[in-house]
Amino acid sequence: MAVELEGQRLEDALPGRQGRLLFAFLAVNRWRPIERHELASALWPGERPAASETTLAGVLSRLRHVLGDQVLEGRVQPRLVLPVDAWLDVEVAVAAIHRAESAVAREAWEQAWLSARAALHVARREFLVGFDAPWIEERRRFLHTVRTSALECVGECGLGLGGSETAAAERSGRALIASEPYRESGYRLLMRALEAQGNVAAALTVYDELRCRLRDELGAAPGAVTKELHKQLLG
Repeated sequence: MAVELEGQRLEDALPGRQGRLLFAFLAVNRWRPIERHELASALWPGERPAASETTLAGVLSRLRHVLGDQVLEGRVQPRLVLPVDAWLDVEVAVAAIHRAESAVAREAWEQAWLSARAALHVARREFLVGFDAPWIEERRRFLHTVRTSALECVGECGLGLGGSETAAAERSGRALIASEPYRESGYRLLMRALEAQGNVAAALTVYDELRCRLRDELGAAPGAVTKELHKQLLG
């Protein structure tokens, strides 16, 4: 975790693990009011200690001392009030993937490439390393979805730009398959990238790997879109 406010690094000044956890929860939920019971659940997802309210009040007080009253506002519903140009990596990833997907739909490959890379740069890192809680796991799953979408956008951009960028499309396809082995779009991306590089036989092998995996593990077959791509490759 890195926290910078007005040019000063503050992560080491946050009040211990609970202070870091509470700060992160307030940061990712900064656009809505948060009740104190939500903050308590963020710190103690299971059974709360007998003095949980007193402990929460103490952590909030020490956190407010570090950040200042103008940044950590409110007593009943505490919330972070950050500058208009505040930079939060998880927010950057979400905004970037929206821009990337929109640009891919318009075939604006260079714009999509930059946005997809920005989203991928953030989403490939684990959220709050060393912490575990239901809300953290939910955020990690969401960022995994962002990473998957970013890989698909990078792959589409590589195919759209062509030339040496088809290698990036191949890497994206392989990364998608490793991360989501039942996601057919990853296989299709890899097949198209291999075809673009003149490796049609390798692309057909990828299809066969998918077909066998679905048959042996799920008792299913590839979908119509994937079958059509396979037919085109055979042609």
